[in-house]
Amino acid sequence: MRYDAVVVGAGFAGMYMLHKLRGLGLSVRVFETGDGVGGTWYWNRYPGARCDVESMEYSYSFDEELQQEWEWTQRYPSQPEILRYANHVADRFDLRRDIQFETRVTGAGYDETANLWRVRTDRGEHEARYLITAVGCLSAARIPDFPGVGAFRGPSYHTGRWPHEGVDFAGQRVAVIGTGSSGIQAIPVIAAQAEHVTVFQRTANYSLPAWNRPMEPEYAQWVKANYPEIRTTMRTSVNGVMSTFNETSALEVTEEDRRREFETRWAKGGASFLGAYGDIAINPDANELTAEFVRAKIRETVTDPRVAELLAPKDHPIGTKRICIDTDYYATYNRPNVTLVDVRAAPIEEITASGVRTADAEYTADMIVYATGYDAMTGPLLGIDITGKGGLSLRRKWEAGPRTYLGLMTAGFPNMFTITGPGSPSVLSNMIVSIEQHVDWIAGCLERLRADGVATIDADPAAEDAWVEHVNEVAGRTLYMRANSWYLGANIPGKPRVFMPYVGGVGAYRSRCDQITADGYPGFVLSP
Repeated sequence: MRYDAVVVGAGFAGMYMLHKLRGLGLSVRVFETGDGVGGTWYWNRYPGARCDVESMEYSYSFDEELQQEWEWTQRYPSQPEILRYANHVADRFDLRRDIQFETRVTGAGYDETANLWRVRTDRGEHEARYLITAVGCLSAARIPDFPGVGAFRGPSYHTGRWPHEGVDFAGQRVAVIGTGSSGIQAIPVIAAQAEHVTVFQRTANYSLPAWNRPMEPEYAQWVKANYPEIRTTMRTSVNGVMSTFNETSALEVTEEDRRREFETRWAKGGASFLGAYGDIAINPDANELTAEFVRAKIRETVTDPRVAELLAPKDHPIGTKRICIDTDYYATYNRPNVTLVDVRAAPIEEITASGVRTADAEYTADMIVYATGYDAMTGPLLGIDITGKGGLSLRRKWEAGPRTYLGLMTAGFPNMFTITGPGSPSVLSNMIVSIEQHVDWIAGCLERLRADGVATIDADPAAEDAWVEHVNEVAGRTLYMRANSWYLGANIPGKPRVFMPYVGGVGAYRSRCDQITADGYPGFVLSP
């Protein structure tokens, strides 16, 4: 079949892209591996899965009636509620008729003679003028190559590929490997059900309290009444959320004032804590003052001093790895049925038939939960065999790290767009804000190209080089480079250490993209 556009993925990006392209009168086909919409929120059904952006801000803004009609039930939305919202959107805009579910895109090659993308799936081949990837930044789940992974006799689960029917932990001895965001959300819920939980931690992570609660109707009404101003604030902010950002330096105030500000933000909960002072992300001294406040909170919460010190991060500045938002995470280690194992001191050597063996001991388990993260940002794209002009493969082009212009296109791959790709704010922002911005930009670009009789658009290699240099330069001004994070690909052996998202902020990035549109797409090569 031939279409004007093929979209890969039916998460929030793919659904909105389909809606926008339909509005332009284009024929569109979306291919989705799962049997339903929702992307991240379709796959990540692990216990405790919850968004770390507040409900009233984690929603589409493109349709006023949709904004007003949907009722969120909690301050921070849970995975089931977000999935219900995604299905509501799919039904409301009749999106499913153009989505082919249970279909994996295995490859795509650009035909230079016909100016077409030939897209291969596990259920047939298709052609399209435009190829748009909406594969998500955190969709390539990864289990480390521990020796003996296949030897374990009990069930094993990855948080990013959780069974739809759920898992019963009652009476079970559970090994949880990993203490990133998904582990921090899942561990308290598992511990409340299981006979015993053994947590294997390689790296302690900073986590801030969510203080989640039922949605207050008065607050929801206020937000809905003020959505125009609120959405504008979000789109022009640093990270795409509504929280206030204090530009004052943490070093310019008294210790008493600083503690008061930290305590106020801690009591409010959520990631807005990191907006307490303007230099937390760039000044090591300001960052350390912030980090020590959080470490003190951990020590106040965890009754065993040895466990508290293991949970208190000391090897990276706060905020330079994905900040976690939790409900009772640290308090969970006060439970008698929870054991913390430091695998930095005694690494995991083998998964055995009966559990996990470290350099120091073997821990028996009835089931294993891998909260070991993803091959972030590039993994989902490089998992598809994509070849551009001259037979150049994306894997080869990106073998030293991803290269894009604005995170939207990569030179040598005409008419292929990436939604929230490397080089854009993406994972450092409210994802739906960044998704809408990218989708709107791509749709506007295609409308303009068709009106002007332009057959292909491609990134100019020189502009791409300049943008990659700019992304690295901005990241280099911050403390992000001091952490071995998945932002740098540090969780994947052999992956190039390149800072992938754009740190410059959602508002500044949007202005740059809008200016490029207004100026007639400088940095892109247009062919009639």
